[in-house]
Amino acid sequence: MQKEVIALSILMLAGGLVSCGGNQEQDKKEMKQEMTTESNDTIMKKFTRENLYWVREPKRYSITDSVIIIETEPNTDLWQRTYYGFSNDNAPVLQMKTARKYFSFTVKTSFNSSALFDQCGIAIYLDSDNWMKASIEYENEEYQRLGSVVTNNGYSDWATHDIPSSIREMWYRLSRRESDYYIETSLDGINFKQMRSFHLFHGDGEISFGIYAASPVNHSFTAKFTDMKMEDCKWEAWSSEETGFNQTTK
Repeated sequence: MQKEVIALSILMLAGGLVSCGGNQEQDKKEMKQEMTTESNDTIMKKFTRENLYWVREPKRYSITDSVIIIETEPNTDLWQRTYYGFSNDNAPVLQMKTARKYFSFTVKTSFNSSALFDQCGIAIYLDSDNWMKASIEYENEEYQRLGSVVTNNGYSDWATHDIPSSIREMWYRLSRRESDYYIETSLDGINFKQMRSFHLFHGDGEISFGIYAASPVNHSFTAKFTDMKMEDCKWEAWSSEETGFNQTTK
């Protein structure tokens, strides 16, 4: 009887070891998957022709790794519902995909806009109800509007300030920290100023971002994009301890 108990104990112990070994293999598999995901998230792809794709390809454009030219289509725009009540979702957007959680993308725009609301700049286009654009929108010979639109769950906002119409070049820098984003602008590509920070409710995973150009009225103009650059996130992490800000929570 004692021998049978000992044999049974040995079998149970062996089974436990096999089970434990199986768990270890599963743990290794899961760890490998996590490492692969993390590795993919840290890949810094370049904003070059091989990585780009169109959302609504325009009729006339040219693309190289250093210069992108888009001739806008008449009656194209991006806007969803707010105030005006209509939805416009027909502007061409040239994008690349990334799962990288922290990065900055910079581009220089040059343009000869001359009709109401002519615009070109940067964009994050996830789908028709969730996107962002930042650009200069032409008003008249005296002034134009440097601004941005953020659309979450089918409703757009619009934040702008007026600048002279003599400005024909603008740098934009888009930075990402998970599902939070930051836009800066510059007249010389060196000194950047904050435009806005914002949140995208569906912008926490893989996203698509890039450039766009549009002419909401019956008009067309040429937009030129150069100095495209991907780099580590330039939007510094914020710490209440470092700033001395007394944060209260409810």
